[in-house]
Amino acid sequence: MSHRELYCDVCEGVALFEAPPCVDGHGTDCPELICTDCGAAVVVSAFAFPVTRLAARRRQPARRRAA
Repeated sequence: MSHRELYCDVCEGVALFEAPPCVDGHGTDCPELICTDCGAAVVVSAFAFPVTRLAARRRQPARRRAA
């Protein structure tokens, strides 16, 4: 089991969290964590968003028109 110190909303402070045995096969990288003080469960996750075509076009410098 992996241990991490995170803020617990129930305990209202920093507490030790541990990952329970993961049935999904994540091992120590399981996003589900449990507070060792009160038993509150949290899911830690990171989101990655791809750059869209529109956002890529906005970053290109504007072209000047010939007068």
